Amino acid sequence: METLNLLAAGPELILAAGAIILLMFGVFTKGEGAAVTTLWLAVGVLVIAGVFAYAQPGDTEYAFGGVFVSDGVSRFANVFMFFGSAVVLILSRDYMIRAKSMLFEFPVLVLFAVLGMAMMVSSADLISLYVGLELQSLSLYVLAAFRRDSTRSTEAGLKYFVLGALSSGLLLYGSSFVYGYAGSTEFVAIAERLKDGDAGVGFLIGLALVIAGLAFKISAAPFHMWTPDVYEGAPTPITAFFATVPKVAAAVLLVRVLYGAFGEVADHWWQIIWFLSAASMLVGGVAAIGQTDIKRLMAYSSIGHMGFAMLGLAAGTAKGAESVLIYLAIYLVMNIGVFAFILSMRRDGVQVTKIDDLAGLWKADGLSTFCLGVLMFSLAGIPPLAGFWAKFYVFQAAVDAGLIWLLIVAVAGTVIACFYYLRIVKIMVFDDPADAFDGPMLIENRLALFGSAVLVFVFVVGGLGVPEMAAEAASVFAK
Repeated sequence: METLNLLAAGPELILAAGAIILLMFGVFTKGEGAAVTTLWLAVGVLVIAGVFAYAQPGDTEYAFGGVFVSDGVSRFANVFMFFGSAVVLILSRDYMIRAKSMLFEFPVLVLFAVLGMAMMVSSADLISLYVGLELQSLSLYVLAAFRRDSTRSTEAGLKYFVLGALSSGLLLYGSSFVYGYAGSTEFVAIAERLKDGDAGVGFLIGLALVIAGLAFKISAAPFHMWTPDVYEGAPTPITAFFATVPKVAAAVLLVRVLYGAFGEVADHWWQIIWFLSAASMLVGGVAAIGQTDIKRLMAYSSIGHMGFAMLGLAAGTAKGAESVLIYLAIYLVMNIGVFAFILSMRRDGVQVTKIDDLAGLWKADGLSTFCLGVLMFSLAGIPPLAGFWAKFYVFQAAVDAGLIWLLIVAVAGTVIACFYYLRIVKIMVFDDPADAFDGPMLIENRLALFGSAVLVFVFVVGGLGVPEMAAEAASVFAK
């Protein structure tokens, strides 16, 4: 545990080296063409890191003196985060060129953000957790305000920064309480200390503050206030990035912290997770009903989905951790497909995001309407699509843990969600047609949309190996 063990951190080192090299490449080359080249090279770096992560052995290995761990959980998360980020970068190319925002800093910032996420999910210490979290957050603050000529984008970045700084303060303050009780910031040492005696009041305060700081990162209610404004104000490709990969990273980090460091006091923290889950499902669902902008709707949708994911987390068991990983993988695929379509909502060369702009789309583009409809049904949890199975696994974990009241809230949240997802399908199929979007849809957007819809269908046949991968990953939490 006391060695560097660089091989265990191979994917992260690939990302770090790639980001630094591309930063230098961007500095010494000029023009939009060089920026596009940087973007494609960044995609290559992410793919290489993803392949390396997938090929790593299944053993648990520590690096950098025990503050970094490579195990099934980190490998599972890294594979989905790296390939998801690569797809989002590809989808963003045309938008950023049209918006005259195709600068080399964009893919480099994405690489640094993903590097921070990879460090987060591999953290075995509160300090390394914070370093990874801040590397991700600082990159995302800049990305949110990337369009300097847009007031809305600048406002989104400022709101995200101010509230993000508050959440970081909560996390650090809570970590200091935990350190004061346990005498260490390493997860293993904290878990051992909790075995020796009852947790004191100071420790429980620290635990609550740590959870609150991490809840902000997954935009769980009541720490969700930044999400709709940032999603609406940020450039759409960056909104797509926010809604997918960082959510997966932060949720996996929450799993690792609660199960790895605080698993011995699950009877204390499950009540907090219970409240966050119930509040997120209800707030996300109810607030989404009145939305007229599809980006804001997807913001509240993400809040609701994080509530469902925490339903499995509240179980406090290895099966619960497994259900969360499955849910996050399916959530990532569904949202990438939806945002591939949103990025194609362009009329007279201008991006449009109003839900009413989808009116009558079925008559103009039947295939895209069908694929988007499939994804909306899946997000609503309609069987037999993948979204149904995502909820099935977290519901099953909750049943096994006896969380009946939380299940009742989850069922109510599912019913509410069906309304606003199926409303979009109704508008596309039955409403009078609005003006047609600019066409044809770019091949990369169409492939992402169609591919996501196919995966959502095919998941019912064997689950594409995702449940088995999640079970193997979550086995590190089995006692």
